[in-house]
Amino acid sequence: MNDDHPERKSPTTPPAEGLTPALTRNIEAIMQRRRQSQNAASAQERSAALISKFAGSMMFVYIHIVFYGVWIIANLGLLPQVPPWDPSLVILAMEASVEAIFLSTFVLINQNRMAAQDNIRADLDLQISLLNEHETTRLIAMVEAIAKKLEVPTEADHEVEELKKDVAPEAVLDRIQAEGEDK
Repeated sequence: MNDDHPERKSPTTPPAEGLTPALTRNIEAIMQRRRQSQNAASAQERSAALISKFAGSMMFVYIHIVFYGVWIIANLGLLPQVPPWDPSLVILAMEASVEAIFLSTFVLINQNRMAAQDNIRADLDLQISLLNEHETTRLIAMVEAIAKKLEVPTEADHEVEELKKDVAPEAVLDRIQAEGEDK
């Protein structure tokens, strides 16, 4: 923090042990964006996420082991104090099928939301990679100019011309798509 201007705050939080201020700021930005995304989710999306999370837990498995186990044991007549109500287990099969339909729907809703978030992150990664490539290309040209000015020969002179060329993302995407269609 600059003591000459106490009203100006540092854009970064003091970093945790082993982290740089820039890395700490990036982590905070990502976590803040994740919280915003979670808060922007509709009640239905949040419900689907909670149901999917519970369905993917061991508690869900334990509950089903007990529930289905008791149902089967009771309907096989192994509990003398409980009369069988589904001796053919048809009702149990129907209940399990209906549950599977709803659970798979909740999981799909949750996966669709996660896929949309993944697409956003992939777009961000691509933008950062393209920016990095552009900056690296400019740095290579600058270093080459400095080396020429200082008359410093390098072993990589034959590669520098290629490295100084900007990558056209459209050409790369077209080539990837063409390769995918050939298979």
